[in-house]
Amino acid sequence: MKSLALFLVLFNPFLMSIYLLDLIQDLDYRTFFRVLVRATLISASVFMLFAWGGEAIFTNLLQVRFAAFLVFGGIVISLIALQMMFTGSNAIRNMRGGDPEHISGSIAMSLALTVMMLMILKRAFDTIKVRNAALLERYIDITGRAAALLTGSIGVQMIMQGLQHGF
Repeated sequence: MKSLALFLVLFNPFLMSIYLLDLIQDLDYRTFFRVLVRATLISASVFMLFAWGGEAIFTNLLQVRFAAFLVFGGIVISLIALQMMFTGSNAIRNMRGGDPEHISGSIAMSLALTVMMLMILKRAFDTIKVRNAALLERYIDITGRAAALLTGSIGVQMIMQGLQHGF
């Protein structure tokens, strides 16, 4: 249960709706679902590989101490959070690049729950955007800033853990 809760926090569908806002706005429901399922399968494969291989992948295969990955990953995530804080949801669009068909991004259960919640949020977005555009815009702004704070905190935590394990 503790692992499931951690993954649900990391894959928070409300924050993911901000990360995927351009896709939610630009793609029809069917295309969005297809892209989301494809990205989830790719992500699940990578997550499962690292859940199975763990630190040995870094140490033996990549020949990098896990602490170094934590520090560098924390720096990258912190920079992304700063970009999100100052430029909003466009930061994710700029990092991801153009074609949404090539999006890639207990693990299987949390991914499945996230996909279901995002599809519900997509349906709600399509309904709400017509009648309450100003309210939706405020939600996007507030949630985007909250996402930046959470993302930055995770980045700093990674740096701290990496420094702690490195010494």
